[in-house]
Amino acid sequence: MSCSAGPLVDAFNRRITYLRLSVTDRCDLRCTYCMPERMQFLPRREVLSLEEMHRLGLAMIDRGIRKIRLTGGEPLVRRDVIELVQALGRRIGDGLEELTLTTNGTQLAAYADALFAAGVRRVNVSLDTLDPGLFFELSRRDQLAQVLEGIRAATAAGLKVKLNAVALKGLNQHELPDLIAWAHGHGHEVTLIEVMPLGEVEGERVDHYLPLTAVRDELERRWTLVDSPHRSGGPARYVDVAQTGGRLGFITPLTNNFCASCNRIRVTATGQLYACLGGAERVDLRTALRSDAPDLQLAAALDTAMAIKPERHHFAHARGAAPAQPRHMSLTGG
Repeated sequence: MSCSAGPLVDAFNRRITYLRLSVTDRCDLRCTYCMPERMQFLPRREVLSLEEMHRLGLAMIDRGIRKIRLTGGEPLVRRDVIELVQALGRRIGDGLEELTLTTNGTQLAAYADALFAAGVRRVNVSLDTLDPGLFFELSRRDQLAQVLEGIRAATAAGLKVKLNAVALKGLNQHELPDLIAWAHGHGHEVTLIEVMPLGEVEGERVDHYLPLTAVRDELERRWTLVDSPHRSGGPARYVDVAQTGGRLGFITPLTNNFCASCNRIRVTATGQLYACLGGAERVDLRTALRSDAPDLQLAAALDTAMAIKPERHHFAHARGAAPAQPRHMSLTGG
C-alpha cells in the first residue's frame, strides 16, 4: 500500500487539523448518561503507553494536526500524564498551535499549575449542575466541591476555563440559565451539548434528551442572544449573551448536523482511530506503532483513515433503540 507524508485531507476535501486523543478510558465519576455504575474498564496492557501516545502525537503534527485535545475518560487520573502534556507541549509553536484538555475537574486543582507550565492555556471542564444533590444523582459521586475547587485553581494558574454542560430534560433543564449566569459571572464560557447515543447505559437516554433548539428558545425569552462569528476549532456554534456579557456555545449533533465542516479525528487510549464519533469506521494505529516499520505503517494507516472518513454521522434518539455505536464516550474520547 502506498502512503504519503502530506497533510491529512479526507475524501470530501476536508483538511483534518484537530486530534482528540484519549489517554485513558478510566474515570473517577460514573455519569449516568455516559456509563453504567459497574463499568468494565480496559485491561492496562491494551492501552497505549505514554511514549506511544507521544510518538503518535508527533506523527500527527507532522501530517498537519495543529490542535490536540487530551481527553478520556478522565485524563488526569492517568499516572504520569503530565509527562505526556510536557512532551507534546514542546511542539507548541513548532507545528502545534494549541494543546488543550477536557476534564471533569476533580483532579484539576492538583495539576493546574503544571498544565500551564507545560503550555496549556485553556481547559474544558464538564459540569452539568451546581446543585450538590443533582451532581451526585448524575455522577454517582459526591465531588462537586472538588470540581469547583479545580475550576478556581485553573483560573488562578492562568488557564482559561470553558464549561461543558449536557442538557438533560427533567434533570438540569431548569437550572441551565443559572449555570450560564454563574459561569459568565466568573469569566467562563459555557457550551451546552445534546446527549449523544453512544454506549449502553442504565435507562433510556430518550427520556432525558433535550433538543438545544428548545433550550435556545427558552433562553431567548430571558436574554438577548446575538449570533457570534467566533469559532474554537470544534463543532460548537456561539452566541453572545447581551445581559451577562458572556459567550454561549451550542453543540447540536442531533438537531443541527455540523459534519460539513468536520476537521477532527479521534484516537482511543488503545490506539484505534475513529474517523467519526458516530461511525464505526476505524483504523488500528496500535498495531502500526508496534510493528517492525512503525513510521511506514503509521503513515499508511493515516492515509486509510482519510479514505474511510464518512461524510456525516447518523445520530438519532428513539425509545428502545440501540445506541448509534456500542462503545462508550469514555472509550472514544470526549
